[in-house]
Amino acid sequence: MPNIIINGPAGRIEAAYSHSKNPNAPLAVIFHPNPLQGGTMNNKVTYTLFQTFVERGFSVVRYNSRGVGKSQGVFDKGEGELTDAAAILDWIQTMNPKASQVWTAGFSFGSWISMQLLMRRPEIKGFVSVGLPATEYDFTFLAPCPQSGLILQGSRDNIVMRDDVDEVVERLNAQKGIEIGYQTIEGANHFFTDHCDQIKQGVHGYMNQLGVGQAIATQSDALITA
Repeated sequence: MPNIIINGPAGRIEAAYSHSKNPNAPLAVIFHPNPLQGGTMNNKVTYTLFQTFVERGFSVVRYNSRGVGKSQGVFDKGEGELTDAAAILDWIQTMNPKASQVWTAGFSFGSWISMQLLMRRPEIKGFVSVGLPATEYDFTFLAPCPQSGLILQGSRDNIVMRDDVDEVVERLNAQKGIEIGYQTIEGANHFFTDHCDQIKQGVHGYMNQLGVGQAIATQSDALITA
């Protein structure tokens, strides 16, 4: 897929975009893991999330945050990355003014950024967080969490402690009107090595329950290349 360039607060942002033929299609923004640990938009989990939302008929963008790949700027410990995220959301909404709703999906550090964006943008109606880094980052900012969503964790994650994720999920589910789909992928480590198919299945299953999007057998979406 040819990459595109989007103007961001620190300069150009390198991205990949799949455009649904449906003018009212929902939107999804996908966030990659920590760039200091090699995270890019081409990470396998990030790409799996991207492709899953494409398969459900969304218009979807994934991108390299500042300082990653061809994106300009330098790593900013999350603060600048959040402004990049807001710029990407602005861009995809401009491209799709009739979109029915917006979702975010992130892996590890990317889920931390995506959920901060969720708190700031009321048009976001749901989220998917994979490998929620509750041991490394504070998620008490989700007070209250504005939307329900899905959290996927690996049963053999030796980076994020299960108790820390359980605590976040318990706190969110205690909030009025919030229901967190919390699934453990058996045998998966933090990087979901050899378990990306299970991520895809988990997301599709959750979306089917909500009736969001529609799984399609083939990719019929047009790709924006300029």
